[in-house]
Amino acid sequence: MSFIRPAAKQAIWRWREVLLGLGLACLGMYWAVSQQGLMAAVGTGLVILGALFLFAGFQRTRFRVGTGGPGVVQVDEREITYFGPFEGGTISTDALVRVELDPAAKPHAVWVLTDASGITLSIPTQAENAEALFDVFASLDGIRTENMLAKLRERPHEKVNIWSQPERRLH
Repeated sequence: MSFIRPAAKQAIWRWREVLLGLGLACLGMYWAVSQQGLMAAVGTGLVILGALFLFAGFQRTRFRVGTGGPGVVQVDEREITYFGPFEGGTISTDALVRVELDPAAKPHAVWVLTDASGITLSIPTQAENAEALFDVFASLDGIRTENMLAKLRERPHEKVNIWSQPERRLH
């Protein structure tokens, strides 16, 4: 028996990194102001760590658009695997050449990942564990995370290129 309503539990879980960062920053601020010597220095460090958690937490929270979509996403050893009800597949993050957001897909918007051989993998933004894609996308060379989060929030009417591999030049 749970004393927390399911909606409240879901909201707390969605904002977990932000709440952790806020707690660390508050504890660190208390120690930095009320203590002296080593504890004040530790408090200052906790304030900085809490601020980093807050920043990363806000970005991750903006990436989580919901749950209950079809399929499950698994990221393991730089391999993205999508187990969908009708289709699925695996794509290597090292072979990615393009990441697109297709908001016109029904019933949920999808991430369209394309590898070097032209194989595409469509993953609903609301699939189970789709939030694991944030770390994969953030690790891509040259991606503009703020642009990705803005496009996800504004829900454009057509497919949007979020990231593409920089063109390789010989000289």
